[in-house]
Amino acid sequence: MTLHDNAVVIDGLIIAKWERSVFEDMRKGGLTAANCTVSVWEGFADTVNNIAEMKQKIRDYGEILSLVRTTADIRKAKTDGKTGIILGFQNAHAFEDNLGYIEAFADMGVRVVQLCYNTQNLIGTGCYERDGGLSGFGREVIAEMNRVGIMVDLSHVGGNTSKEAILESKKPVCYSHCLPSGLKEHPRNKSDEELKFIADHGGFIGVTMFPPFLKRGIEATVDDYVEAMDYVINLVGEDCVGFGTDFTQGYDKGFFDWITHDKGRYRRLTNFGPILNPEGIRTIGETPNLTRAMEKAGWGESKMRKVLGENWLRVFGEVWGE
Repeated sequence: MTLHDNAVVIDGLIIAKWERSVFEDMRKGGLTAANCTVSVWEGFADTVNNIAEMKQKIRDYGEILSLVRTTADIRKAKTDGKTGIILGFQNAHAFEDNLGYIEAFADMGVRVVQLCYNTQNLIGTGCYERDGGLSGFGREVIAEMNRVGIMVDLSHVGGNTSKEAILESKKPVCYSHCLPSGLKEHPRNKSDEELKFIADHGGFIGVTMFPPFLKRGIEATVDDYVEAMDYVINLVGEDCVGFGTDFTQGYDKGFFDWITHDKGRYRRLTNFGPILNPEGIRTIGETPNLTRAMEKAGWGESKMRKVLGENWLRVFGEVWGE
């Protein structure tokens, strides 16, 4: 049995097309658990429908999937040879203007919510707009997320809003899927100062491999992905870093047109260009190649186990309270 086989492997962010083939690839890739996006631009009602559909899929494919509400559920998924599905949002749009919806979603099993997706909402500002910081409502949202045990995600959030959220939260927050601007300048990437700031305040960093944000773009390989992880680890240490691939498996151009829209009747916000995941980890099923690339880079077993999943497991426990 390889290290990848017996390690806890947690992907901090996947937004793939939720169908049987993707779930089977998650098992092929040895994923113990993954933060799976079930809401971006949807409001409350449509998000509840997405959650209901995901839970139906978990029941339908119960031989390979399980729902995660606690860290114990993640460990049980590992023991049972299943992949634990963590329900997550990439935008707090579904909260609308009702703080009570936050607890309602927590009761449904939602465990990670990103405050903003690229652009401004009622809580704060995304990374592609002039950033006015956290709103008063946003501060109340964070307090309620802390209370009910939903992790605050800041990956697509602007710098000012992120800093204020990090200071506001009483529990660890995360960048579930980001890359360092020290390797490539991009509005979605985080500066050395931002990465140090979240780590210094007890937060967590999931390193992504989304090609437009990588140094070599669509020419990148899984080794470039590990290089980016090492860059972040050299800044903040190996105890607060994990991985969050941002796999969009199963989707076509129409999905990216929808997901990158902005206010103003779907005003175009950004253009990613061609999307091609790094060679060696083009699909979720190739996740074991990430562990091999870590070994090739000279990583020790302890470091690999931490970044593959043990770090995520610890910080989830701190936020979820179990």
